[in-house]
Amino acid sequence: MTVRERLRGWWRAGRTAARRDEGMTTSEYAVGTIAAAAFAAVLYKIVTSGAVSGALESVIGKALDAPF
Repeated sequence: MTVRERLRGWWRAGRTAARRDEGMTTSEYAVGTIAAAAFAAVLYKIVTSGAVSGALESVIGKALDAPF
């Protein structure tokens, strides 16, 4: 078997495998979108909690009251 024949076989096998994955990108985008939305919701809850909100207000207050 020559190198050219091996490459053809490898290329053909790759194309066949790629064809079997049709539609995967749509589902991957859907799962990624849901995961990003869930992460945003959790992050929003954390940032708007009392402890974090107080800490952010403290940091901003200190930054605005800094002497020049």
